[in-house]
Amino acid sequence: MRINETLVPDSLAPKIRRLWELSGPKILAIERACEPSRGAPVFTVCGAYTSRGWTEWTQGFQYGSALLQFDATGDAEFLAIGRDNTVRKMLPHVTHMGVHDHGFNNVSTYGALLRMMLEGALPPNEWERACYETALKCSAAVQARRWTRLPGGGGFIYSFNGPHSLFADTIRSLRSLALGHLLGHALMEEYDERVSLLDRLLQHALATAGYNVYYGKGRDAYDVRGRVAHESIFNLNDGRYRCPSSQQGFSPFSTWTRGLAWVMCGYAEELEFLEIIPEEELAAWGGRAAVEDCCRAAAEAACDFYIEHTAADGIPYWDTGAPLLGALGDWRARPADPFNDHEPVDSSAAAIAAQGLLRLGRFLAARNDPKGRTYWQAGLTVLDTLFDEPYLAADPEHQGLLLHSVYHRPNGWDRVPEGRRVPCGEASMWGDYHAREVALYLQRVIRDEPYLTFFSGLPGGTKEAQE
Repeated sequence: MRINETLVPDSLAPKIRRLWELSGPKILAIERACEPSRGAPVFTVCGAYTSRGWTEWTQGFQYGSALLQFDATGDAEFLAIGRDNTVRKMLPHVTHMGVHDHGFNNVSTYGALLRMMLEGALPPNEWERACYETALKCSAAVQARRWTRLPGGGGFIYSFNGPHSLFADTIRSLRSLALGHLLGHALMEEYDERVSLLDRLLQHALATAGYNVYYGKGRDAYDVRGRVAHESIFNLNDGRYRCPSSQQGFSPFSTWTRGLAWVMCGYAEELEFLEIIPEEELAAWGGRAAVEDCCRAAAEAACDFYIEHTAADGIPYWDTGAPLLGALGDWRARPADPFNDHEPVDSSAAAIAAQGLLRLGRFLAARNDPKGRTYWQAGLTVLDTLFDEPYLAADPEHQGLLLHSVYHRPNGWDRVPEGRRVPCGEASMWGDYHAREVALYLQRVIRDEPYLTFFSGLPGGTKEAQE
């Protein structure tokens, strides 16, 4: 990536305003067109959102997008869409025992509503607040219960593939456990054993950092610092690590860039969260410095890898080891080409990664670390590209907001337009959501509004604590 050192947040203000202007009608179009009985919208085909039943992991992004639109613009129509649908349709996700993505579905909806009430964007209402808090507490305990124990007292939240599987994605679902902990909740096991949600969060974060993230220390022949394995596989008979794997990437030994982006964003958010946790709660883990060092090492390695292994304009191809990337020549030295004939880009990975770069940049800058500016400027560089054509969908007939997203390349789920050889021109619900979320993040920075975190307003998560 060629990092643009001249960008400042205000430089992107016009693009962010245009994004919200395009975003609102698209949310309304989806609300009119998508029949809930057919499942949650997942990705577009010929510009229209379609469903693909596979745990309905995007429903929270659908209604969470409406809540972000309200937060950014104050248009109450989108609050009604987001809040009413959350209350009427999201409860099954709260008690869903079979998934690893509670942070996606429930923090994006119940969590957003609670945050906005605590920030003052919604009028205080005791019973409404209790509804959101109860949902988040239940979600946190259910997510924490999906647990595989490892030798030596560690463990991880296992993926929907089963208890042998640790996904990189799940690092961002730790927000669910974090909120449950801040709300004073715990998981209750047999014989009234009280299991700390914070402990489970930390165990999972350390496991992901230890097994899914690489540090260039010779772990295997493909150990490049910052490379991320989508999945780590364990032997359930003895709990030992066996090998890397990938469900949506090209191979276990290449890096699926959306998995990389989840790690970038997830660890940056957890570093912000750990700042508000009292030192004594981290004593059993060696103290704040030890935990922070582990999360910071994972975040920095992943962000450095992204910067090194993405195109000049900050947009990644879908996998850094994709087999036909070589046909593109020196693809790192020029802007990404979503219309090429060899390998697709993934704009959704860019949207997620940009937020990770910005958050990590801010975190390090506050500690006078010069790398903070590098990451911050890299995040702005990505968004400067992403919030404009050919990625921002200006066509009012297209229901998507962020074009050139890829869902599951190995399974062939993404539409290849007639006359082309690789997927392009379509959007995904997670890509659209994360474009809106990072736009709101930067808009608040530009306007000097309260800093956006998933835990804003909770104990230690006030505006003052973030400044």
